Amino acid sequence: MPTASDTLPQRSIHAATRIRATTMIAGIALSSFSALLLELALTRIFSVVLFYHFAFLAISIALLGLGAGGVFAHLWKEWLNAWDIRRIAAACCALNAVAILLVLEIVLHVPVSLELSGGNFLRLTVIYLCSAVPFFLTGLQCSVIFARESAQIPKLYGADLTGGALACLAIVPLLNWIGGPNAILAAALVSALAAVAWSPSPRFRTAALCLAAGIGLLVAVNGSGRLIDVVWAKGVRRTNVEFSRWNAISRVEVYRQNDGARVIVIDADANTYIMNANPQRWSGSEWQANLMAAAPAVVNTLRPKGDYAIIGPGGGVDVLRAVANGSHSVTGIEINPIIANTIMRDRYADFAYHLYERREVRLHVGDGRSFIRNASANFDVVQMTLVDTWASTAAGAFALSENSLYTTEAFREYFDHLKPDGIIAVTRWEFREPREALRVVSVAMAALHQFGLGDVSRHFMIVSRGDLNEDGVPVTVLAKKRAFTAEEENAVRQHLSNYPPLKLLYAPSQASANAFSELIQSNDPDAFTRHYAYNVTPVTDNAPFFFFTLKPASLLHSSRAMDWKVNLGVAVLGMLLIISVLAVLAFLIAPLLVQREAKQPIGALFYFVAVGLGYILVEVTFIQRFVLFLGHPTYALTVVVFLMLLSSGAGSGASRKSITNTQRVWLPLVIIVAALLFYVAALPALLDHFVGEAFGIKLVISAVVLVPLGFVMGMPFPTGLRSLGEKSIEWACAMIEASSVMVSVLAMLFAIQFGLNFTLVCGAVAYFLALLLRGKLRLTQSVG
Repeated sequence: MPTASDTLPQRSIHAATRIRATTMIAGIALSSFSALLLELALTRIFSVVLFYHFAFLAISIALLGLGAGGVFAHLWKEWLNAWDIRRIAAACCALNAVAILLVLEIVLHVPVSLELSGGNFLRLTVIYLCSAVPFFLTGLQCSVIFARESAQIPKLYGADLTGGALACLAIVPLLNWIGGPNAILAAALVSALAAVAWSPSPRFRTAALCLAAGIGLLVAVNGSGRLIDVVWAKGVRRTNVEFSRWNAISRVEVYRQNDGARVIVIDADANTYIMNANPQRWSGSEWQANLMAAAPAVVNTLRPKGDYAIIGPGGGVDVLRAVANGSHSVTGIEINPIIANTIMRDRYADFAYHLYERREVRLHVGDGRSFIRNASANFDVVQMTLVDTWASTAAGAFALSENSLYTTEAFREYFDHLKPDGIIAVTRWEFREPREALRVVSVAMAALHQFGLGDVSRHFMIVSRGDLNEDGVPVTVLAKKRAFTAEEENAVRQHLSNYPPLKLLYAPSQASANAFSELIQSNDPDAFTRHYAYNVTPVTDNAPFFFFTLKPASLLHSSRAMDWKVNLGVAVLGMLLIISVLAVLAFLIAPLLVQREAKQPIGALFYFVAVGLGYILVEVTFIQRFVLFLGHPTYALTVVVFLMLLSSGAGSGASRKSITNTQRVWLPLVIIVAALLFYVAALPALLDHFVGEAFGIKLVISAVVLVPLGFVMGMPFPTGLRSLGEKSIEWACAMIEASSVMVSVLAMLFAIQFGLNFTLVCGAVAYFLALLLRGKLRLTQSVG
């Protein structure tokens, strides 16, 4: 019985065969580069205009769009067969370039807040569906090409992965040099160049070149960000902005208040005031009265002339307090170079009285924990005051740099770099039912227990600014390896008497009736948490999600106050999972099942689901695991995804010659499962052993860990595709994207709830399922 491919006009078949391999490889690589660059840039844009939780939406949108494109290619195969590959690919790429421009306009101009309303949900839906269009076109293009050029699948898949790898390499410098909106314009430019590569006629090539030139000109004109930039953010129109700049970490603004104060605003949300005070005129000033009445000031009372290490100094409030109170050595570690260099030491240096250029102050740009770990000096105080940006980096929404600052292993490192009588001073926002500062106490208790201390009740003092009868109260936790003395208690009490807004929540000789006293007196954070409303158990590097304190049951039936910027992220992930499942069923699975031919290889297609599950689970786990090792989420994204995609592309190209019989795919699958189980046991210790090495050496170690595994992980997918007929390739592509949509959300839920090792084990289980399903693949031979 003739099939659609049997009745394909001969001119289309011949046209397809006349396409040069270099054209196909270049076109696929450029399209893949554009798609992944758009996805990564959208994570930054969504973090600014929505909230950082929604940055994860970009991943779901991309995978859903790619899968829907594969479904369309499968259902409309007969209609598409009337067109040759060049026309389809060129049209998709040109339309994609235009669609990306429209997506940027919509995302920047549609206001969405966290208000739970029908209008808000409608606006978010518009952003979701419109943003999926470019990925739909890319998925359609790739599915058609893979189906018609099935003999070239290893090369095409390798080009696809290589293009994505290069996009990972490009996203950081592009965000640093031209900013978020221009990075999206760059994705449109690359898509237009892909249309040039695929051009079926001179006239089309001329039009595509004009489109590319126009977008390139737009990028050049918008170099300052004045033409196309953020208009609405978090549902609020941006006004009174004196300065703004993008990088891979965040978008930083300086906002001018009516009273002349300048505020550094990070991703249109978190903020820090620029200190406009002269330390030489501190005594008796209004600045002294205000800043010494803040909860973090208690450590300046106890160690006025001590050596300070301040993580996340921002606009300089902790630095100013330390210098003004007599410290002769203040080391600031600021992760964002825009804040440290462009704002505080350049553009607003005069406004800040050159605070960061004083001889007592040394400022380092980098991750705070990495700096402390590698520091040769010890300090009297290690201080963190409200260190959180509420910003997803280029690595995605839940690879947050702050998470690794608050783990038990991190606190051990802080204690190790204190002088014998040194103090850790951490300030967090608190609520009527404490959870953040309370978890700081829990983490510090776990670290002190690991040092061999039994009863740690005399090793803490806790101060708040105001009573805990409302949300948003700053609470400072002081912790020492040595017990606090009576003299130190008296000094704190004297300071509090001078500044009445400050309240003593806990002292060794005063255990008040509150959650802090109960936790410390229990001396067992796990036991305390079992009967407490929130999860405040100590977090570790294996599950570093410090800010997520909701217990699973609370998500379903509790009416407790939701932390809109923290625990809401878990709810958002849950909603994304539900939306993703419904979208996959509606746009991917249902159409395929309705149109399925009787002989469609269902078992073989679930092989691709397992491969997709495994790859995403492994990739997400490694990104989070390498955040601490490389010092920042952006580095983790760039290094992990680049190395994995590049090596997987090489593995795909090698699979055609090394796996000549599709049934021999068992060998790479066995290697993958064994390697992942080995990494579960050995990788944490390996990375911890080399974490203090120079960055270049850590890059080499990353390559040694990731490249061999990535190479083998690139083999199962193209080998499986070779076993399918043309009619099933689009379905296989759709199935792998469908599984990826859901697992991209599940991976983070698993990591938050069960830890990174569990997530990596799940990846190994997925590949083991693929191993069991390999028998469903049709036996094929490959020659050369």
